[in-house]
Amino acid sequence: MPTVSLHYGFRQRFHVPAPNAFRWCTDFGPDDAALYPGRRTRSVRWIAPDALIMTDVTYPKGTRLRIRRLVRIRPKELAWTNTHLDGPYQYSQYWYQIFPSGSKASFLEFKGLLLENMSRTPSPPEVRRLAEAHRKSDAATWSEHLAPALERELRAK
Repeated sequence: MPTVSLHYGFRQRFHVPAPNAFRWCTDFGPDDAALYPGRRTRSVRWIAPDALIMTDVTYPKGTRLRIRRLVRIRPKELAWTNTHLDGPYQYSQYWYQIFPSGSKASFLEFKGLLLENMSRTPSPPEVRRLAEAHRKSDAATWSEHLAPALERELRAK
């Protein structure tokens, strides 16, 4: 079974300052599960001041799926990484970094390396289509769920 590397990325704008966006994005906890569509639970175990294991349980198509991720936080760079330790995309890695855009706005730069096991080796156009589908899905999660929640919560404070 071949493993295919899918590379993709996107940017998400926030109408809040970069330090505030970074703090919100890296304040991991069990309540984060409510930010995502579908049934999900989350647990977080800090293993160092800049590292945690995040465990999500989801129910795609009614089947329980547990995914553990190692998250490393780099506050000086307003950045963090997320590495899948198990699950369908084991060893996939995601890089996040917040950049200022003036004094009252910022944006997230996301880069993904998704490792997907396939039944056969896809053609280069198929790899591009798969990467684009994952880019659209991840970007939509940020634009439709996470960014609005971030801005709503930070404006309420």
